[in-house]
Formats: sequence, structure tokens, C-alpha cells
Amino acid sequence: MSLTRINALGYVLIETRDTAQWAHFLTQVVGLQAAGRSADWDLYKMDAYCWRVAVVHGERERFHTAGWELAADEDLEALSTRLAEQGVHVSRLSEAACAQRKIRDGLALNDPSGQRVELVKSCALDCLALQSEVGVPAFETGFNGDMGLGHYVLPTREFDACIDFYHRLLGFEFTDSMQLGEQGLHFLHVDNPRHHSLAIYQDPNPAASGCVHLMFEVPDLDQLGLFMDRCRSHNVGVAASLGKHCNDQMVSVYVNSPGGFAIEFGCGGLQLDWQHYRPTFSTRPSQWGHHWQHADN
Repeated sequence: MSLTRINALGYVLIETRDTAQWAHFLTQVVGLQAAGRSADWDLYKMDAYCWRVAVVHGERERFHTAGWELAADEDLEALSTRLAEQGVHVSRLSEAACAQRKIRDGLALNDPSGQRVELVKSCALDCLALQSEVGVPAFETGFNGDMGLGHYVLPTREFDACIDFYHRLLGFEFTDSMQLGEQGLHFLHVDNPRHHSLAIYQDPNPAASGCVHLMFEVPDLDQLGLFMDRCRSHNVGVAASLGKHCNDQMVSVYVNSPGGFAIEFGCGGLQLDWQHYRPTFSTRPSQWGHHWQHADN
């Protein structure tokens, strides 16, 4: 692993013009728990952490921020120094911003695609079990959330620059890669067993939402099936049919979120021992299924 260690995807912030629509989707379809407000953010909980997803009212529909949790206090200072030496503009989160996020300290910066990234330490736990209104018993986030909330896929024209940024500067490690026609796709992991916490997608026309999809994982196939039933009941459109991925072995379905990007909801994703893993290259994303629909379906 690299000298600095990022533990996990700690949280995400979503901007929207319709916070009520997101509240319904996250609690009644996905199965997260409403966890109150922090300043102007609506917070949603999925595990022992106080919150994992925040929704803020704004002028755009987009994936706004990814918050990455660091393994040790000294890693924040090391990253701050390294980024400054490379000419990357970094700002320290204010005390008020840290209080809003329920963290001890953090940095904010943009990656080469323009995506806002926050590097933080000590996301707060309330150590309370998920209380899902629709009966989801748990999400697959590891012991006390140490595998993070899931993963997301970043679309970008700045493909090589983003790979260099996350790998060389931030210390993400390669899991595997794919070539899908003219588009490359790189999967990166951090310091936990989840197959990937970030994927970078080579996209000549990246969506304005700033995200291809955000993934949530549940413990078993029954919970995946119940999610699909909830999507049907709430008229949530399917973006890609049920399928099984080649690389992380996850069985999942993709559905349309209110924000212009997909939600992947799955089970059975690989958890790996990185000392005994060999990166792979593939030319197809799925062993079966995952048939993508038109945007209006």
C-alpha cells in the first residue's frame, strides 16, 4: 500500500432542486434511515456511522462531493503537503464545516474532472443500528462501517489525469481495468477489503450529474429482491436489468435515481486480501444480465 492510507468512502453529498423526492427515494426505496439535519443538509444513515448520505437543496441535480476517510491523523498532513508540492489547490475545512460533517478535520479540493473531493479524519459513529422504515436489516459496510458506504463511478474526459491524481497523489491502488469499446474503465480500491471504492470511466461526454452510478450493497439476495419489489411499487425506472459482474462478482440491478445518475443495488461483492491479489483486465462488464435500458424506460 501507499505511504498514506485512505480507509474508505466515508460519505457523499448530493445536490438537488427537490429534496423531498430524494427523501422518499432514499428512505422508501433504498431503505436508508432519515437522520435529521445538519445546518442545511438532510442526513441519511445506513450503519454505525451517524450519517452516510447528505442531500442539500441547490440549483443543480448532481453528485456534489465524495468524502474519503483517512486511516491516521498524520495522513491528512502528509496528503496536504504532497498536494501542495504538486500545485494542487487545497483548502482546510472550517470548524463549522467540520461540525456540519461530524468530523475532526478535513481538506477540500477538486480532482482533474472538477469533482469535489474531501479528505477527512474521524467521521463520527453513533454506534446505533439502522432503523429502516422498509425493513432493510443492514447494509454491507464492514465492521463498524470500516469498508465505507459503497462505491461510485466517476465519468471524465480527463481519464489519465484522474487516474494519476487518485493513484499517485491520493494513494488509491489498482484493482483491475476494462476496455469497453473506445472507453476505458479503471477500478481502484483503498485500505479495506471492498473490491473497489472508486471507478474512473473514460467518457467523452460526461453527464452533468458528475456520476455514472452510486452503489449500495446488502447482505443477501433476498434483500436485493425486496429492493426490486420496492422499485416496482414506487415506479422507479430500471436502468439496467439484474446481472452479475465479471470483476467483483456482484449480483445487482441499476435503477434511476432522482439525480440523473443510477443507483446500483447489489449483494455478494468480493472482499479481497490485497497481499494475495493479482489485478485483471477484461473486455466485458458482466457474466450475465445488466442489459441497459433507454433513458426513458
